[in-house]
Amino acid sequence: MTTLHHPVAIIGGGLGGLTLARVLHVNGIESAVLERDDSPAARTQGGMLDIHDDTGQEALRAAQLHDEFRKLIHPGGQAMRILDQHGTVRLEEADDEDGGRPEVDRGDLRDLLLDGLPENTVRWGARVTDVRALGEGRHEVTLSDGSVFTTDLLIGADGAWSAVRPLLSDARPSYTGISFAELDLLEADARHPASAEVVGGGMLFALGAGKGFLAHRETDGSLHVYVALTVPEDEFDGVDFTDAEAAKAYVLKHFEGWDESLRALVTDADGTLVPRRIHALPVGHRWERVPGVTLLGDAAHVMSPFAGEGANLAMIDAADLGRALAAHPDDTEAALAAYEATLFPRAGESAAGSAANGTLMFREDAPQGMLDFFASQGG
Repeated sequence: MTTLHHPVAIIGGGLGGLTLARVLHVNGIESAVLERDDSPAARTQGGMLDIHDDTGQEALRAAQLHDEFRKLIHPGGQAMRILDQHGTVRLEEADDEDGGRPEVDRGDLRDLLLDGLPENTVRWGARVTDVRALGEGRHEVTLSDGSVFTTDLLIGADGAWSAVRPLLSDARPSYTGISFAELDLLEADARHPASAEVVGGGMLFALGAGKGFLAHRETDGSLHVYVALTVPEDEFDGVDFTDAEAAKAYVLKHFEGWDESLRALVTDADGTLVPRRIHALPVGHRWERVPGVTLLGDAAHVMSPFAGEGANLAMIDAADLGRALAAHPDDTEAALAAYEATLFPRAGESAAGSAANGTLMFREDAPQGMLDFFASQGG
């Protein structure tokens, strides 16, 4: 059997992997993206993202897609309000429309990147089961269908539980102490007007000690809610999340005494609740240079979501890596060394900030920590 060869292989077709493929494409470098999903429509792509001017938007400029990105922005999405557990609004900010952190739908952004790639760049249903070094910077990758390919440059853009990371690092993500139960309220203005009013036009933080509601309005008029709970890692194992009413009852037990307008975000949820444990790699995670392989995004530095940096970092990682490879066409190792020299300090700073924000948001006097933070920012 002839083994297929990809000079540049990107494992993972999320925002980071697709951004890298696009930046390489506009610089005349061909790549192959191996994505485990069977098709672009295999699963929903999550909720809204705020795309930062100096990271995510900079990556879209490098990908020559920034003008098209501007057409996807959700007007009013930068609005933000902070409530306490009594439903009292403690801080409210309108969308100033400065473009610094505009909100877009993750699925729309992914489609924009996919549409910017040559046909057949992404190999769907490509599940990696094994990777091994062949020497001199080359690697062999085995897929679940038994097929094998080799590559001169292997890039792990395959998320928190990366199959590529073990080539570089023994580190594994650990539980942060916080779990989410995700839920949706559909057609909010018509079907859930009271909840739509509570959330407002952008992002809601309703916080108490060790728990809270993080919610935002999506472009389709629905509300997406993350119920945050400080619980042991195995806590959710005893909850049947396929039973919507049982899951709601479990979650609501944690919010006894909270204002009914906030509890209604759970009571009135449409469909099932989705459990999600929050994991992170050690702050400052890095590795020694290994020929022919590197990581980007969550594979390199998965962190808690409390700085809003995950997608933005994955995209700017990708842009930096793509530009480094274009700048060193005959010296891949020089390109990877330059890329990692930028990657490590930036990721370390963001991971530390995200961990600190998580502590700040759910401390005993919440939401005072968030109020103090925004006051210090002049917000």
